[in-house]
Amino acid sequence: MAVRRFVPEVVSGPPVLLVHGFASDGHTDWITTGWPAALTAMGREVLVPDLPAHGSSPAPTGSLGAAAITGELSRLVADLSEVDVVGYSLGARLSWELPAQAPVRRLVLAGVSPFEPFGAVDVAAALAFADGGKAPSDPLTGMIAHMITAPGRNPAALARCIEDLRAEPFTPAVGAVAVPTRFVAGTDDPVSQGIETLVELVPGASLVRVPGDHGGALRSPEFKTAVREFLG
Repeated sequence: MAVRRFVPEVVSGPPVLLVHGFASDGHTDWITTGWPAALTAMGREVLVPDLPAHGSSPAPTGSLGAAAITGELSRLVADLSEVDVVGYSLGARLSWELPAQAPVRRLVLAGVSPFEPFGAVDVAAALAFADGGKAPSDPLTGMIAHMITAPGRNPAALARCIEDLRAEPFTPAVGAVAVPTRFVAGTDDPVSQGIETLVELVPGASLVRVPGDHGGALRSPEFKTAVREFLG
């Protein structure tokens, strides 16, 4: 798994792991939006991986499901005494699993759906579009089809990722997360509708609303402020 590291001049807290969303990569979600600079200014080392089959990371021959990917993320931070984690969208869904596997101190889950996001995707239709076929009529499948065919993406690997992820559906339960947690949702983000049900599963968790839809919330300065205040 490809990882970019950013080191502050003076360290004053645990490293921060930033976990990007589906069909994106660490550079697009985090680096172009200024996160490493914002966090190293706090004295934090920043780890920005590309998830398997995303960005510069190859697609493994084995599973691309949640257990396999969170296993990779856990190994990335296994040598640390503690780490703060910020996940967005699919990255947040995966990061939900990390406190049970890794030395997570604080957790930020943003742009996350309380439901399995890929259950209704017609993978065959999305792949047919990737091979030059017509755009899927279903809006969700159409959105996914355009995501996996964006420049630099691997449609076949990302389609396999969808199939493997929904074979291990997201089933959040009370008690699964027991570290200090902050949820963040865009005010106009349909993906995070119902996020309040996740907040209720984590004792003491907070929810912060920031401006924007799914993409806009990720890029909003209010999101950075909410995270920096929580991790500070």
